[in-house]
Amino acid sequence: MALLLYSLAALLPIATVFCLLVAARRPAGQAMPAAYLVTVSLALLVWRVPFVEVAAASIQGLVAAAEILFIVFGAILLLNTLRESGAISAIRQSLMGISRDRRVQVIIIAWLFGSFIEGASGFGTPAVIVVPLLVAIGFPAMAAVIAALIIQSTPSTFGAVGTPILIGVDAGLDGVTAVERHLIELGLTQSEYLAVIGRWASVFHGVIGVFLPLVLVMVITAGFGPSQRSLANPRKFLANGLAAWKFALFAGVVFTVPYTLTAVFLGPEFPSMIGGLVGLAIVVPAARCGFLTPNSTWDFPTPDQWPDSWSSQPVQPNPQTIRTPTCTLPRVMAAHKAWLPYVLLGFFLMLTRLEFLPIRGWLQAVTLTWRNLLGTEVTISTQPLYLPSTVFIIVVIVTFFIHGMKPQAMGRAVVQALPVLQKTALALGAAVLMARVFINSGVNSSGLASMPLTLADGMATLAGQTWPFFAPIVGTIGAFVAGSVTVSNLMFSLFQFGVALQIGVPTAIILGLQCVGASAGNMICVSNIVAAEATVGLVGREGLLIRKVLSPTLYYVIFAGLLGILTVSFGAVFL
Repeated sequence: MALLLYSLAALLPIATVFCLLVAARRPAGQAMPAAYLVTVSLALLVWRVPFVEVAAASIQGLVAAAEILFIVFGAILLLNTLRESGAISAIRQSLMGISRDRRVQVIIIAWLFGSFIEGASGFGTPAVIVVPLLVAIGFPAMAAVIAALIIQSTPSTFGAVGTPILIGVDAGLDGVTAVERHLIELGLTQSEYLAVIGRWASVFHGVIGVFLPLVLVMVITAGFGPSQRSLANPRKFLANGLAAWKFALFAGVVFTVPYTLTAVFLGPEFPSMIGGLVGLAIVVPAARCGFLTPNSTWDFPTPDQWPDSWSSQPVQPNPQTIRTPTCTLPRVMAAHKAWLPYVLLGFFLMLTRLEFLPIRGWLQAVTLTWRNLLGTEVTISTQPLYLPSTVFIIVVIVTFFIHGMKPQAMGRAVVQALPVLQKTALALGAAVLMARVFINSGVNSSGLASMPLTLADGMATLAGQTWPFFAPIVGTIGAFVAGSVTVSNLMFSLFQFGVALQIGVPTAIILGLQCVGASAGNMICVSNIVAAEATVGLVGREGLLIRKVLSPTLYYVIFAGLLGILTVSFGAVFL
């Protein structure tokens, strides 16, 4: 009974986030600080953690939050730079002429291009690029937002060059005695262990993600068919999606195969980037040639037939019906020049992450470390030059010259990135601080294990050997309430690790399922929805959007849970 009560107490910080964010509909900037205060109160009053330990854990969280914000700044700065230089417009033009079939367009732009952007930038960046891009070629705003949300699943575990694993899981497990003891038993360093977790996550994602493009087109055709206003039978529109099954599965395979192989052989930094690039290189020429594309072209109804819920802006003519004389069009940057910064980004990131090259060692040599913070055992360590944002900034500088930008345009790119950081800082900072206090609560005078491990004890007792099915659900809840795959992994990695030890299953498999579930939760997390809505002026549609993407989320989570059960039941022979 005592274990159950303490497990329920450890659940209070998570319940606080859920109640404030979902039930009370408070913004994350209010919900996450409140959850941090609840966590601190539990640590001090119930777990009896010394105040100095709570303070040290909070400072540790501030440094981790600063690292994430630095990555966000670099990603947004690169995007703004490309907007100011005209590269985004040129990229849009290069994608528009591939096919008139909306099913083909959404697979190429959202699934493949969006996955590449997620791998390079993460943190909701695909919505900022993909949603306006789809709207620009004639998609209803609501359909564009839904497409951007659905694809932020498979690639998100390896988003922002592997940040959810390399920072999220790493920080969630770092410095924990039980983890260090387990790694000694396995004969692995922590970085090697993270690579194994990434490999398992890529295998689960690889199986589920093959079918995600088909799920995507079925959701779009079922929700935005020509007779939706008359509430016609949705089976007809599901059939419209199924008609593209060959092309959809083809696009799923050409992304997930290189994606999984990259995670196995190169590590967690590049799977989404390489999968997206390889997929684009194969699928775009195939679509131009009509390879495996549907026999008939599918399109949305004409804009004058769109319900009000599809768009918050005045209806515009379909871009494909406009015939503007060439002489009146502004000069557009060459496509290869517009894409060059993203090519350089992938190339530079790869150079800095490959272990056999010296560049990685040079960047990691600049390490700032604070040991025994405030007289505790808490240690803070950061490698600022090794963060992906350093490469983002280098690419921004190169782009400034190769695109012939003016200083005023570069200044606007920098200034426009700052408000985004201001909106993100409070919620993200409080979430990371909460997670660090939550995790570091094991140093106490109550005799209890840390909050995640106490919660793990209770959950393991209830779920037992069926836990692999529920592990992705925990990750999904974490991403939903925290608004980030990285923060979900940071909050729950130790919890998942503890359950795996309790029930005697391979910890890397359970942590891989945590990563998969967190990525699934990325589809319905409020912060992603709000960011995606804002790009096209939709306001107050969060509830409707969550309902529309709930089915793809359930597909992902249930599929992952079943794979987890099968993997554990029939033995882990992979690594």
